[in-house]
Amino acid sequence: MIITKSSEQIEGIRKAGAIVAEIIASMAKQAKPGNTTIMLQDVAKTVFDKYGAKSAFLGYRPGRTMPAYPAYVCISVNDEIVHGIPSSRKITSHDIVSVDVGVRYKGFIGDAAATYVMPDAPKSAKRLAWITYLALHRGIAAAKNGGKVSDISFAVQSFVEENGYSVVRDLVGHGVGIQLHEDPQVPNFVDKTHDAPLKNGMTIAIEPMVCENGYATVTTADGWTVKTDDGGLSAHFEHSIAIIGEKQKILTLLSDGSEPYVPPKFL
Repeated sequence: MIITKSSEQIEGIRKAGAIVAEIIASMAKQAKPGNTTIMLQDVAKTVFDKYGAKSAFLGYRPGRTMPAYPAYVCISVNDEIVHGIPSSRKITSHDIVSVDVGVRYKGFIGDAAATYVMPDAPKSAKRLAWITYLALHRGIAAAKNGGKVSDISFAVQSFVEENGYSVVRDLVGHGVGIQLHEDPQVPNFVDKTHDAPLKNGMTIAIEPMVCENGYATVTTADGWTVKTDDGGLSAHFEHSIAIIGEKQKILTLLSDGSEPYVPPKFL
């Protein structure tokens, strides 16, 4: 069931989303060569504590066969697409580092992701991150009252594939706001079997997961980390948005209305 939200609920989700954005911006400042991914989580925990907010991911178990997620945020490096678990792994100057943050605050949830580009990352990695960021905003622009989820999917998929990349099929965007994962599913590829109408008051998380080569995935032994099957790089950007008429309101921006992280432009 799709849950449409009142203006008051959308504002509650935006407040949770602003904390998400602050966490992403704060981690970006410490996403440096030599620092570990667990250090980035420590930064995130400081912001959680600042607001008395909770991680929407810690302890999350989507099914009985899966282990509970053991960390506050997801941090995935290079060929890791999503759900990487923070660890003692050191970031190198050639890496791209994807972070995914979910915040539970005063009964509402915000969810967003970004891919940080390290200073010596290869041009191929920089281009991948930039195209993924642009694909997210293509998808957001396509989300309009009276449209369909497939409008978003087509906008993302066509742009990604025109630029020579592929979109992950095994994982999709979703409704968000009251629960972490709500209806409808929001694929990054056109799938007419999941093609819900878009209506005023819907809040959804749009999240292109883009691979430089094929889109097949594999899950590692930890039960959570999803990687590209062929070892190619992957990038991930996400915003939670509300649909308001012909417009969209991004709910995971900083308090001043700016993006928490923008990758280097690749022209």
